Amino acid sequence: MRVGYARVSSADQDLTIQIKALEEYGCDKIYQEKRSGTTTLGRELLQECCDFVRDGDELVITRIDRICRNVLDLEIIVKELTNKGVSLSATEQPISTKDATSKAFISMLSVFAELETNLRKERQLEGIQRAKELGKYKGRKEQVDASVVQQLKADGVSIKDIANRFNVTKRTIHRKLVA
Repeated sequence: MRVGYARVSSADQDLTIQIKALEEYGCDKIYQEKRSGTTTLGRELLQECCDFVRDGDELVITRIDRICRNVLDLEIIVKELTNKGVSLSATEQPISTKDATSKAFISMLSVFAELETNLRKERQLEGIQRAKELGKYKGRKEQVDASVVQQLKADGVSIKDIANRFNVTKRTIHRKLVA
């Protein structure tokens, strides 16, 4: 069975092109996820996909950076798939875990995917630093006013209810209480 996995980083991005490529490749089932590829943590559909595939199946992606952008995570995924007898292939890159050359190419591409992520982070931090120097970067807008949180707590409102009211975590409320 050919099982496809399509991923984009954010909810406002579109999976259509990947899904079309996976369908044209002959995937019988396609998992679709909108999560960052920098880590496998919290990627429930990737885990579900890897759990679903069986011996003799082929997990298909469009490009290596769609499954992850981290060398270690990719090595773990490939090892788990190989141990299950599942091969990994890409529609847009000449990779597969079916032969030694393709396996080496997968490793090289994963290095470049991780490098791309790290370079993007560096550029972003440089841009933020420059904006701060120019006085244009003020940081993220406060979601919750500490004085309001402190007043609600003094009025006997629970931390959980305060967090729900502002649609933030309880940890955020705790930080506001010590501010």
